[in-house]
Amino acid sequence: MTEQIQYFALIPAAGVGARMAAASPKQYLPINGKPMLRLTVDAFLASPLIAHVFVVVSEADGYIAGVLPEAGEGASVPAAGEARVTVLRCGGATRMDSILNGLRAAGERIGAADLVLVHDAARPGLTPGLIAKLITEAGGNPAGGLLALPVVDTVKTTRSGATATIPRDGMWLAQTPQMFSYELLLRALSSAADPSAITDDASAVELLGLSPQLVEGHPRNLKVTLPSDIRIAEMYLAHPEKEEK
Repeated sequence: MTEQIQYFALIPAAGVGARMAAASPKQYLPINGKPMLRLTVDAFLASPLIAHVFVVVSEADGYIAGVLPEAGEGASVPAAGEARVTVLRCGGATRMDSILNGLRAAGERIGAADLVLVHDAARPGLTPGLIAKLITEAGGNPAGGLLALPVVDTVKTTRSGATATIPRDGMWLAQTPQMFSYELLLRALSSAADPSAITDDASAVELLGLSPQLVEGHPRNLKVTLPSDIRIAEMYLAHPEKEEK
């Protein structure tokens, strides 16, 4: 009998958020009174499709215990009915390092064919509806898939030294979660010859000659990078009824 596929969330949260210029890493900044990372984790916990959530932080992280007091430490997944969150203190120097370390640490509990949804800690606008949409539309694609938004603005480039317009047809802005089988994601990230060429998890999979599926996301799932982004995130989160359609 074929084992049923399970879905796991992996949230790299070891960054320092230098562009935010805040006193703490940006994933711990409050959005409408709640730490950003807590909102992100709660979106996955609210989804009945997600078996477990792994959060990857730096070894010396001093904030996580106050944000996820119910979470376990280490790679083991608690029994049914207990906490569905595990903190992995194996964050690396880069996002890719943190994801790779997290995959390896959690590997004893995730099957090769299970699907891993990697999500930015600084995207607190994620909803269970968007998670379900990604799983429903791309869960059967062997190359995986990701949430993304089609480009609607006119796109300009100055790469050649002069301003030029780039056709926007077929152009998308990548979001997260980005979902791949455990085996595929581990292989793609481990085999990347040039880590600087890996701008997201999907780009690593693309280097294997595969084409992940794009699933239309929602503007509320923006990445909080600059101080001005906090207000935008707060507006979306203040109106949960205005979710993805």
